[in-house]
Amino acid sequence: MNESVLLAFRETVWIILKLSTPLLLISMIIGLVIAIFQAATQIHEQTITFVPKIIAIALLLVVLGTWMLTNLSDFFSAVMTYATRA
Repeated sequence: MNESVLLAFRETVWIILKLSTPLLLISMIIGLVIAIFQAATQIHEQTITFVPKIIAIALLLVVLGTWMLTNLSDFFSAVMTYATRA
């Protein structure tokens, strides 16, 4: 019983990391590019980073949404299959 809980926890953490990594990476890359631009131009406005990040995240969700939903559905099915056997 204890092993199965640890396995479920490990798989949950793995799916969270797998689904959030692309979004976090794009957000970090855009933030870095905008920070370099702000340092080069001496423009230090906080709202400049917000809009490009939101647009990029929205586009990435459109592109990767099916993949993310498929992973979540497979994970949920696996959890429910195991829960019904236990």
